Amino acid sequence: MADQPARKAPQVHEATVLRTERLTPHMVRVVLTLPPDTAFALGSFTDHYVKLVFAPEGVRYPEPFDLDRIRAEFPREQWPANRTYTVRSWDAAHRELAVDFVVHGDEGLAGPWAARARAGETVRLLGPGGGYAPDPEADWHLLAGDESALPAIAASLERMPAGAVVHAFVEVAGPQEEQKVVTPDGVEIRWLHRGARPVGEALVAAVTALEAPPGEVSAFVHGEAGFVKELRRHLRQERGIPRERLSISGYWRLGQTDEAWRAVKREWNEQVEREQEAAG
Repeated sequence: MADQPARKAPQVHEATVLRTERLTPHMVRVVLTLPPDTAFALGSFTDHYVKLVFAPEGVRYPEPFDLDRIRAEFPREQWPANRTYTVRSWDAAHRELAVDFVVHGDEGLAGPWAARARAGETVRLLGPGGGYAPDPEADWHLLAGDESALPAIAASLERMPAGAVVHAFVEVAGPQEEQKVVTPDGVEIRWLHRGARPVGEALVAAVTALEAPPGEVSAFVHGEAGFVKELRRHLRQERGIPRERLSISGYWRLGQTDEAWRAVKREWNEQVEREQEAAG
């Protein structure tokens, strides 16, 4: 069998921090600017994402930054880590990219970076990717998620067609984490306050209790993998929603690092899908 060509590393974009904004006690928006000659453009999705690239503490890479060279010359433990975040907005005219980060003190990698980011600082990123946008032909829309899905839900609400029937549920820690989001006339986000309950419990209860409007739905359900699994079962099996009408996946998983979750996410999702297909 012929040797397979080596997989080329994806293109890395270099961005500069323009400004930051504390949206809520645990949400920080970082606005980045990209040079005019950077081949970066978003399409029609409302869940576009980028992967921010972070070097391990104390590791410096040769310039210009080259992932292929780094992987060839540095031990694996010194390769950069990346974290995936949804694009909140992209202003192509001014080359400004807004990304919202959930911040819990020093926990994690990207959150602490966002909390201390300063104007003029450089950060590298990969992307964009994406796969969902509200279907303008749908009879109604379901948007559900936790804080990690809020940027995509907000972007989706801003893109809803006039007169759209939308049920939007967002679970956050408490009332202080609610945000102002532009919504179509007659549409409001139903904010669910978690309090001391497990992540996703309030969200699952709200969606399962929803009296669905008639007709075909376009659904976006993302967040912690445990509650996403429950809602996938409910929507597929109990409500009979076809898979092609759902954008549904775990952005993260309680008790696992980002690297550990990404390593098993595809297999985990496929296994869940097989189990639910078998259950009818």
